[in-house]
Amino acid sequence: MFSELGKVIETLGKERGIEKSIVVKAVEQAFLVTARKKYGIQGEYETRYNENDGDIEIFQYKNVVEEVRDTIVEINLVEAQELDEDVELGDQIGIKIENPNFSRVDVQTARQIIFQKVRDAEREILFAEYKHKEGTLVTGIARRYERGNIVVDLGKADAVLSRREVIPGENFKPGDRIQAFLTEVVMTNRGPEIRLSRTSPLFLVKLFELEVPEIQDGTIEIKSAAREPGQRAKIAVVSVDKDIDPVGACVGMKGSRVQNVVNELQGEKIDIVKWFDDVDTFARAALAPSEITNIQIDHQERGMDVVVEEDQLSLAIGRRGQNVRLAAMLSGYKINIISKSKLQEKIQKSVENLLQISSITDAMAQVMVQNGIMNIGDIAGSEASDLAELVEIEEEKAAQVIKDTIEAIEVGEIQFDTNDEEELVSASAVPAYHGIINKDQSDEDSQDKFSDAERRLREELAAFKLK
Repeated sequence: MFSELGKVIETLGKERGIEKSIVVKAVEQAFLVTARKKYGIQGEYETRYNENDGDIEIFQYKNVVEEVRDTIVEINLVEAQELDEDVELGDQIGIKIENPNFSRVDVQTARQIIFQKVRDAEREILFAEYKHKEGTLVTGIARRYERGNIVVDLGKADAVLSRREVIPGENFKPGDRIQAFLTEVVMTNRGPEIRLSRTSPLFLVKLFELEVPEIQDGTIEIKSAAREPGQRAKIAVVSVDKDIDPVGACVGMKGSRVQNVVNELQGEKIDIVKWFDDVDTFARAALAPSEITNIQIDHQERGMDVVVEEDQLSLAIGRRGQNVRLAAMLSGYKINIISKSKLQEKIQKSVENLLQISSITDAMAQVMVQNGIMNIGDIAGSEASDLAELVEIEEEKAAQVIKDTIEAIEVGEIQFDTNDEEELVSASAVPAYHGIINKDQSDEDSQDKFSDAERRLREELAAFKLK
């Protein structure tokens, strides 16, 4: 019926890199649709590719009846027995359409369906292939700009590097080589969309994995990473071998390893710090090069107050707050930077404010301030039992202190608070994201994503039904 159909199927499969069975399914489905349009959509048809003859066979199924009312779905018993002598009333018989006489339009329709189904199969195969590569580095060639985004040729497929995922100051021209982190692959109406990034902290992590063999073999692990792309970055590393210095291994001989990463990131400065499970110790490392005087940590609220000497204040905060922001992302905690001199001044003013009450001694005032009672207004709103427990005095004495405080406020002879309007916190940073890397979780997520894609691909290629 169709000359050289076998060659067309073979060629199409090789050119598109698709299994022959998939192309055969597409051909069968295409001619099934064409047969329905030509012989009546209410009929039941089946198409089979005969590999020996290199031809497509079309069968029309009809119900065997005594009296035919609809020739498309019914056949009388006499005619049916001419085709199959064993057939009986109520049976269904398949009749091969020997010469379908498809018109040029019918053949063109079949051709369009075949190519559409082959394209769909190509898209699913590409989707599954690149879904496998999520979370890895890929290299391609910049081809063109579309709406400000760079289209990158990866060989088998094009990827998109959006303008917000390009390091500030970078300019790529068509033909330039681009290395990037494959963030995700999503299926769109136009096929799989492969999204890349050069600003992700994980791009930094993958570059170090490429440069440092000890990371590849698992001796050293990158526990956390934070970036302000094009300016500065921090990574925290730990070694499972106590004889290997994780920071030194990542820096390399004469800084060669870290310099290769810096060059790829357009001169981005990178701080490599040692990871500690203890949050206090790690926070001190994350805020390097500043020296920390004291840290108060609230694990429940995931925040910390960091006290530093006046001469360390600018180092802790960094240029335009960069150091404290990166440290916050690296640790996953909100960080408040507090000047020690300002804190001492505030404590002194609070103690002086409390000493306005005659029944409060200097020692009591110091203890109260250490426990968050900063002015006499806080005392007036306290319960005697709570105050007694806080300051470790008798409840009767605590009640007397509260009574004296209320009376003094009512007389109006004392200053109610410290009137200290100066901001105690010199800088504060809330993590824009948590830089701590959970490898087990990300591996599970990647596996789940791929399993979904693979399952979808199997279902699509097995069923190959028209929507």
